Amino acid sequence: MTSSDAVCCTGWLQAGTQATQRLSNFIEHRVISRSYRPPSPVNVTVTHLKANSATVSWDVPEGDVIIGYAISQQRQDGQMQRFIREVNTTNRACVLWDLVEDADYIIQVQSIGLHGESQASKRVHFRTLKETDRLPSNRLDKERQLQTGEIVIIVTVLLMWAAVIALFCRQYDIIKDNDSNNNKEKTKPSSEHSTPERPTGGLLRSKVTGGAGY
Repeated sequence: MTSSDAVCCTGWLQAGTQATQRLSNFIEHRVISRSYRPPSPVNVTVTHLKANSATVSWDVPEGDVIIGYAISQQRQDGQMQRFIREVNTTNRACVLWDLVEDADYIIQVQSIGLHGESQASKRVHFRTLKETDRLPSNRLDKERQLQTGEIVIIVTVLLMWAAVIALFCRQYDIIKDNDSNNNKEKTKPSSEHSTPERPTGGLLRSKVTGGAGY
């Protein structure tokens, strides 16, 4: 073996060693990342369904540091797919906007930790409402508000009338008491205020009659 062949073999050995080391580091990193992956979100639910929006909420098992989330949103017919990712947040809910009315969607949620993302949660299916489905509820809300306002006005008017009637009855009782007192004073007997007459005429007649006998 010549010196040039020895140098070439040494270079091959060094290159092979570096490649092996890189492969080992990559495998170790993947193993560590998988072992420290956060758990998948649970209790994924869809609420506040409307024609063009919906709210997705989920729970995360305790004991793991979660720094964000990722949501995969896809229409069931495959015409539209959206991926939402947000970090540096502790939110456990997200509002989905710009949805198509009366359409079926499938969503999955992932937790983002310090060492990577969790596996996707179970698929959750939901269907947006029709635009006409929202109108009756709005009308019912308006009718309820109108009925409540009318009831408040009616009760207020009745209370005002009750207060006026009570005040009138009170004034009437006062006037009636005053009239009865005045009538009692007018009907008192006049003898209480007049002086008795003195019977002087009879005594004079008796004296005159006695003198004529002598």
